[in-house]
Amino acid sequence: MIVRVATEKDAPQIAALWNMMIRNSLATFTTEEKTIAAIEELIAARTQSFWVAGTGSIGGFVTYGPFRSGPGYAATVEHSIILKPHAQGRGMGRALMECAGKHAQAQGIHTMIAAISSANPDAVGFHSALGFVQTGHLPQVGRKAGQWLDLILMQKTL
Repeated sequence: MIVRVATEKDAPQIAALWNMMIRNSLATFTTEEKTIAAIEELIAARTQSFWVAGTGSIGGFVTYGPFRSGPGYAATVEHSIILKPHAQGRGMGRALMECAGKHAQAQGIHTMIAAISSANPDAVGFHSALGFVQTGHLPQVGRKAGQWLDLILMQKTL
């Protein structure tokens, strides 16, 4: 498995992976699919905070960006990590998160935030295993597929 910085050439595979999750799960509250152009723009904007992993094709990615606006939050980021189902439980997610954490820390980032749908308990367990702790639970703040969903906030100090 190789973990490397994402390039614009990866945008079609990343968009396909992200959109599969948007269409087929409650792991994200959004219903708006990502365009390849939007992914290309995100990769260009996050040249030091967007990585992919795989053995040939992309099995997953991680990226992070600002948690909130304003200078007081400059050292806090929120991340997104998505893996193909066959890549889960094989160390790819851990490798991606370790890469992101190492780079974020080198950039002066102090805290990483995970905002997780309550419909995704595996993500809570994954983040707990990586040292994230639950710091918030926001009941019924998301709505998708006719269901109210809770948002679980977890954080890790780097």
